[in-house]
Amino acid sequence: MHGPFNRGGRRKPMGEINVVPFIDVMLVLLVIFMITAPMLTQGVQVELPQVTSEPIDAQEDREPIIVSVDREGEYFLSIGGEEMTVDLDELADRVIILLERQPGTPVMVRGDRFVPYGEIVSLMSTLQVAGVGNVGLISEPPPRD
Repeated sequence: MHGPFNRGGRRKPMGEINVVPFIDVMLVLLVIFMITAPMLTQGVQVELPQVTSEPIDAQEDREPIIVSVDREGEYFLSIGGEEMTVDLDELADRVIILLERQPGTPVMVRGDRFVPYGEIVSLMSTLQVAGVGNVGLISEPPPRD
């Protein structure tokens, strides 16, 4: 039989790849990752080790911007020995102005040990919005016995 679908018994090799199964697998993986990703970011209670850290090398040419949070949750901005009380909203504006004047100035955060973790996270987020790429955390060494 010679019809439009039968060409003498010889098949021509197909030069296309069927991508439908590949798309199906990728969609399944996407759904799996969308479901598991929020589970990976949840906190787990851990006991952190207590270690002493080495002090960072201070740059003599640039005085760091120090942002402090006290026990009551008030924010202070310290530049070159001058310390002023600021709100969290105006802190970003002041840091932006300072970094425009002197780009690359280090920014350090000094937080009271009794400040809730959420306050420090809000401060770090505000600094990130202000364009601060790296933030140093100031701590005190443990008492010597």
